[in-house]
Amino acid sequence: MASISNLASSLSSLSFSSQVSQRPNTISFPRANSMFALPAKSARRASLSITATVAAPPEEEEIIELKKYVKSRLPGGFAAQKIIGTGRRKCAIARVVLQEGTGKVIINYRDAKEYLQGNPLWLQYVKVPLVTLGYENSYDIFVKAHGGGLSGQAQAITLGVARALLKVSADHRSPLKKEGLLTRDARVVERKKAGLKKARKAPQFSKR
Repeated sequence: MASISNLASSLSSLSFSSQVSQRPNTISFPRANSMFALPAKSARRASLSITATVAAPPEEEEIIELKKYVKSRLPGGFAAQKIIGTGRRKCAIARVVLQEGTGKVIINYRDAKEYLQGNPLWLQYVKVPLVTLGYENSYDIFVKAHGGGLSGQAQAITLGVARALLKVSADHRSPLKKEGLLTRDARVVERKKAGLKKARKAPQFSKR
């Protein structure tokens, strides 16, 4: 027992000092002088602007040239002209201006052959009134057409040209009326009815 008490007294005489650091161990390296200096935050960043010009296709260039040509031939626009006529067919409306020329036809600032897709029947519709009076090479035709399809627009131009020719001379009425070129074709697509497939077509009958 005496040895145990001596050991305990000797342990109590010893003093332990422990210090725990609150900060984690860190390793620091010295900064090396860099060859490239970074820009400051306040410095403005350089902006790269690229501008590219795309050349217009030849079709658009041709339309632009025709627009300039039409404006030079029709000062003040379509409404300011004297020899003008309006034609209608189905849902199509065409405003036609005649001027003395060589028989050129321009529809919506495009050549008639290109606009009417080279269809010979539609091209024939446009010139029927002029051919009837023998003026196919005496007048240029300028047209603004909208609505409907190309077939309806071509027939609307026919009526517009015929009405414009009446302003050239009242004597043109008799030959144009004889050919039926002054009559507005009132035929339109009949509207669809409720309960039917189309205007008159009924669904197939089913007994049960």
